[in-house]
Amino acid sequence: MDALYEELFRYLDSNKDGTLDILELQEGLQRIGFIEFLEEGQKIFTTGDINKDGKLDFEEFMKYLKDHEKKMKLAFKSLDKNNDGVIEASEIVQSLQILGLTISEQQAELILQSIDADGTMTIDWNEWRDYFLFNPVTDIEEIIRFWKHSTGIDIGDSLTIPDEFTEDEKKSGQWWRQLLAGGIAGAISRTSTAPLDRLKVMMQVHGSKSGKMNIYDGFRQMVKEGGIRSLWRGNGTNVIKIAPETAIKFWAYEQYKKLLTEEGQKVGTFERFISGSLAGATAQTIIYPMEVMKTRLAVGKTGQYSGIFDCAKKILKHEGMGAFYKGYIPNLLGIIPYAGIDLAVYELLKSHWLDNYAKDSVNPGVVVLLGCGALSSTCGQLASYPLALVRTRMQAQAMIEGNKQMNMVGLFRRIVSKEGIPGLYRGITPNFMKVLPAVGISYVVYENMKQTLGVSQK
Repeated sequence: MDALYEELFRYLDSNKDGTLDILELQEGLQRIGFIEFLEEGQKIFTTGDINKDGKLDFEEFMKYLKDHEKKMKLAFKSLDKNNDGVIEASEIVQSLQILGLTISEQQAELILQSIDADGTMTIDWNEWRDYFLFNPVTDIEEIIRFWKHSTGIDIGDSLTIPDEFTEDEKKSGQWWRQLLAGGIAGAISRTSTAPLDRLKVMMQVHGSKSGKMNIYDGFRQMVKEGGIRSLWRGNGTNVIKIAPETAIKFWAYEQYKKLLTEEGQKVGTFERFISGSLAGATAQTIIYPMEVMKTRLAVGKTGQYSGIFDCAKKILKHEGMGAFYKGYIPNLLGIIPYAGIDLAVYELLKSHWLDNYAKDSVNPGVVVLLGCGALSSTCGQLASYPLALVRTRMQAQAMIEGNKQMNMVGLFRRIVSKEGIPGLYRGITPNFMKVLPAVGISYVVYENMKQTLGVSQK
């Protein structure tokens, strides 16, 4: 193999100076079909450049390949369950089931086909090594990981099921780096789309009064009342609650998974859904007062509250502790349809893509992944939106003069009788308008933060 690696190094070294820069590596590997995306070359370069001089010499190049080959050998052996020297479709299905990821035998065959060079429908060590030689992934979990529904993508709602982390990620500390990267991405994404979020809340609360509040009028009224800065009212609370909510949700998710599965048993999709929903409910219960304050600040007039603490003090003084949990029941009920439909639609889209489009690679690429994530989250929002609207109205009821305080059922009845079914979907347009920019911004920030925090270095 050393002679082959040496020949490859000479081929990649296009200017023949005895070292590889990032462009030579990326373009050379793409030219011979070893990598599909330039980012993959970046990961190889960053990992291989031990002395950080911005170049790969022959020794560094050889060390990277030898280390990577060792990891690939371990991955191959862990997949080859019957130790016959080849990997079959059934072994891929079995390995993914242990990870809690369910795919059909047909989909496993598609993964095989993308690696199998001689058409035998099995993968031997040489085929495995040649395929993953310049692929930064080192095990089957990472190969299928493109399809993990990542919560690094933040669309401003907190009802998604938490991320799944491997034992290695937990031991190495990669888990908290990923959660931190996701938290920073969420903060920037929410701040960028905060004007649309505040408009949504205003339309949910005040839409029925005029019956005519549209997007243009809503923005004009907000700017006229409090200036440009008022468009970000309530955003501080929305950003601050990311940290405690993520931490509680992650901790609770791990506890519920342990309760629902026996020692050594795999966590299936159903257990994951139940654990995720319960973890979401636990986190929402603890941080719910912040949700109420976010709505009050967003709906409040200029000068009504000087900040989060002033808002909390006034609510406590005038309405008592109970006010911090107004709208809690519809909020809790909204978790099941949101998380359930989000997960189901994502799994459906994943299966559809693997069955119909996975010809040469099981990696769908960034655009498909973001599209699937945005579409499944949008479907989840659509299903739980009436409950979210009622929750927001209940949170803000005390601020609207002449409004009788109503419970969830009473509010539902009043909205449907006065405004019809469309009344339950007020504010959904700005809500949908923020999905694509939120997904795009959070993805870019999440990927950059992962690199900064060293998550993507394998």
